[in-house]
Amino acid sequence: MVENLYVRWLDQLSLNDLSLVGGKNASLGELASALSEDIKVPESFAVTADAYRDLISCNDIWPEIEIILENTDWSNLTTAATKAEQIREIIATADLPGGLDKEIREAYAKLSEDHGSNVAVAVRSSATAEDLPGASFAGQHETYLNISGAEDLIRAVRKCFASLFTQRAISYRANKGFDHKDVALSVGVQRMIRADKASSGVIFTLDTESGNRDVVMITGLWGLGEAIVQGIADPDEFLVHKPTLKLGYKQVLRHRIGSKKVKLVYAHGEAVEPTLWHPVDDAEQLKPCLDDAEVIQLAKQAVAVEQHYSKFHGRPTPMDIEWAKDGPDGELYILQARPETIHASADSNLLTQYRLDGEGKIILQGQAVGDRIGSGPVRLVNDAKELEQVQTGDILVAAATTPDWEPAMKRSAAIITEHGGRTCHAAIVARELGIPVIVGVTDARKSLHAGQKVTVDCSQGMTGNVLEGQIPFRTETVDITKLSTPDVDLMVNLANPDAAFRVAALPVAGVGLARIEFIIANEIKAHPMALLSPDRISNEKTRKEIEALTANYKSGADYFVSRLSEEIGTIAAAFYPRPVIVRTSDFKSNEYASLLGGGDFEEPENNPMIGFRGASRYIDPAYQPAFNLECRALKRVRDDMGLSNVIIMIPFCRRIEEAKRVIEVMSTNGLTQGVNDLQIYIMCEIPSNVVLIDEFAKYFDGFSIGSNDLTQLVLGVDRDSEILSADFDEEDLAVTLMIEQAIAGAHRHGLKCGICGQAPSDRPDFADWLVTQQIDSISLSPDSVLAVMQRLSQKEQKMIERDTESALASLN
Repeated sequence: MVENLYVRWLDQLSLNDLSLVGGKNASLGELASALSEDIKVPESFAVTADAYRDLISCNDIWPEIEIILENTDWSNLTTAATKAEQIREIIATADLPGGLDKEIREAYAKLSEDHGSNVAVAVRSSATAEDLPGASFAGQHETYLNISGAEDLIRAVRKCFASLFTQRAISYRANKGFDHKDVALSVGVQRMIRADKASSGVIFTLDTESGNRDVVMITGLWGLGEAIVQGIADPDEFLVHKPTLKLGYKQVLRHRIGSKKVKLVYAHGEAVEPTLWHPVDDAEQLKPCLDDAEVIQLAKQAVAVEQHYSKFHGRPTPMDIEWAKDGPDGELYILQARPETIHASADSNLLTQYRLDGEGKIILQGQAVGDRIGSGPVRLVNDAKELEQVQTGDILVAAATTPDWEPAMKRSAAIITEHGGRTCHAAIVARELGIPVIVGVTDARKSLHAGQKVTVDCSQGMTGNVLEGQIPFRTETVDITKLSTPDVDLMVNLANPDAAFRVAALPVAGVGLARIEFIIANEIKAHPMALLSPDRISNEKTRKEIEALTANYKSGADYFVSRLSEEIGTIAAAFYPRPVIVRTSDFKSNEYASLLGGGDFEEPENNPMIGFRGASRYIDPAYQPAFNLECRALKRVRDDMGLSNVIIMIPFCRRIEEAKRVIEVMSTNGLTQGVNDLQIYIMCEIPSNVVLIDEFAKYFDGFSIGSNDLTQLVLGVDRDSEILSADFDEEDLAVTLMIEQAIAGAHRHGLKCGICGQAPSDRPDFADWLVTQQIDSISLSPDSVLAVMQRLSQKEQKMIERDTESALASLN
């Protein structure tokens, strides 16, 4: 049997064949041969890059192509589009090298013999210079889906060869320093998986925004996956935590259900195009495109791929993977895998933080991509014809972007799209270009007008804000390897789970204060008792709002526990295995009343600050059922998700009897001290906590000083009073004496004592004084960590130098 010159089946390929079949095909061959027991790869064959090279040489067309390349102004988008099309036409109409047509037809016949007459295939380009560190070539070349019949397949292969010279690919190679002549293109012919009857998507084996490598991020939607890349539909997003998955915990860390309003499906009959867009009905939009078992299965497969590639490359290698679910057989398939290029090429020791130096009104919000800030005039773009109008420094606003838009995207200070998720084209390219992008901003083109000055802020976590006006901002870059760690543990106060993975990159010992009430207010939105007893809600509109929130959950209780546990779990996973101290909800009654349905469950108080809050609320029969939900959520995080680094902290516990009863209630809900290493801390924020610290130490495993409330109650000063603002002083002698006693009292019993108030973040001298008192930890706002760390380290170094000089002087 004569070996084919130009066609190779998947089982004949490995990563060693990159120069022969390009990045995609070599990678698929590697997966199919090395990981066949772990994953399924659709049957495929590759048309080699030699076929492309021979097509160019046997038709002697390179000189003609080279003249066009050298004599075209590729910065002129209109001219560039025309000339790129001219090159593609030259290639697409050239004669195929001898034997290629026959080999493709024979391979396709074999595929059809195994999977049905005229089997539908995906025809994918696979360049010899793609999927390299710093150069992914994502979206530069063409893919053709649902191709049936040998004639259409041959045409698609020709068009794939020609797509090496799309306008965007030419520009990309030039920017990355690749010689056009040195890059060749192979074509992969892969059996189509019927994702049009199920779902498909993209997997990254890291968090795409922060680069945190402890998670697998899976995005997906109904139908073919091109909808994600093109940003046409807003996908579902699932996070899985690798370290706990390795320990055997099979829990999805976080679900975000996208709108998924349209899907890409097969066209039938006499349709001009092989695929078409189809609307998704309301019920399907609200339903996740994968169940949890499937998410976990994909996560395990992604980890297996990552581990294999890491061995092959000799270093940890995060991966970018495409997946599809087959409707008829229900199986999950891996369509493509390549090394992730953005974070792989970044210096993980350099920490750059963007800071706004002013404030502005939030106009719009969406999903943030990256953690940068950009500002400038709005440039509305409705189609590719308007790209020439995009000037350097503009804020490009569009429904979505496509690979052809990249030259204009490079000129933009920031990008806003109405559709798309964190793995759409705009997101992928923006990360590579270092441009802030907000995707999924509904009606952005209607809400903004041309020339309007705005600031795009992606520095606050997963939610991106479009702010009115051009607000000044700055950047701070620190090499964390050059930071000295002070003797005291520095931790962070964190209220926003969306920012957790970004903040976790800071060189801190953990989270000193994670606030549950922030999650309830921003993510859950409803009063927990209203969720438990919707029949007691008096306002019909409010009742319907809560019904809408809980529509996809078994009950209001399930909604509360699921949402709260996922948000707490996200923070715990980001910092794992570092400790995360989670304070149970510390709303005041007026704040609870402002939640949906809260007015029906809260009594008015004249002084809510020292009213029905904290521990007294948890043990009250009227509220205890709601506290039970918090306990269930915390138990799920620790026991089901495996995030046992969570420490629970009880706020505003006035009396010893309250402490005993709260701990009993928690134990009844499965949160028993010592079981699964559970520790329970108390907020030390009331004078009684300090006066009776030896008694409180019998019930709790640690103390965290809440300097805001402690100052208020020691001095009898309302911390929110503008009239008395000058008298609110954490460094007043009465307050510092209380803090001294608290630290000493905790240490008498061998317990840790930290502080989580705002004062150490704002007052350098106060932080210095706390260190002299031998406090165990100081929890700071994230934006002050590096400055406080540098200052304390310098102070400690000066003290060491002074002590050394004194010792030497005494010797002399």
